[in-house]
Amino acid sequence: MPFDLDRFLADCSDAAEAGHPRALREVVARAVADPEALMARLGEPQRAGVTKLLHRPGLTVLNLAWGPGMTIMPHNHRMEAVIGLYSGREDNIYWRRIETEDGPRIEAAGAKSLGARECVPMGRDIIHSVTNPLNKLTGAIHVYLGDFFAAERSEWEPETLTEQPYDVVKNVGLFEAANRRLAQA
Repeated sequence: MPFDLDRFLADCSDAAEAGHPRALREVVARAVADPEALMARLGEPQRAGVTKLLHRPGLTVLNLAWGPGMTIMPHNHRMEAVIGLYSGREDNIYWRRIETEDGPRIEAAGAKSLGARECVPMGRDIIHSVTNPLNKLTGAIHVYLGDFFAAERSEWEPETLTEQPYDVVKNVGLFEAANRRLAQA
């Protein structure tokens, strides 16, 4: 059965408006359950990057492609989210805030590896880092219960694990660097 993008986005909107993150997870899980149909509609990932499928104040739906070996440092979203993979693999490390003699930091608190057809909800306070451990692109649908692009977020410096404002330009650059490596391969 073909993937109906309009129906998927309408279902995401209905779940978001009803305030039901669990229902949103079910919508995303249904979408990634048939990766071939999803890719027939959206296309197979060719480049690392982020494509907006829907963007409004209460809901953002993205088609995201992680480059081979790409890593995004620890960051938060400050909104609930559901992540579903339709190709490749995404390794998440979850972090928690701690107080140290040198001030606030984060420390690893768990991990979850996702593959195609898998889906995970993320609470509004989750801090995570993401790595594509494969030598190929990873495709994922990311649904955020909020305006992903307007939210003030934080990221944590990878070496010191200290909090700083999320740097959109730096993170877009990580996707472009992954594309340069992909072109050289």
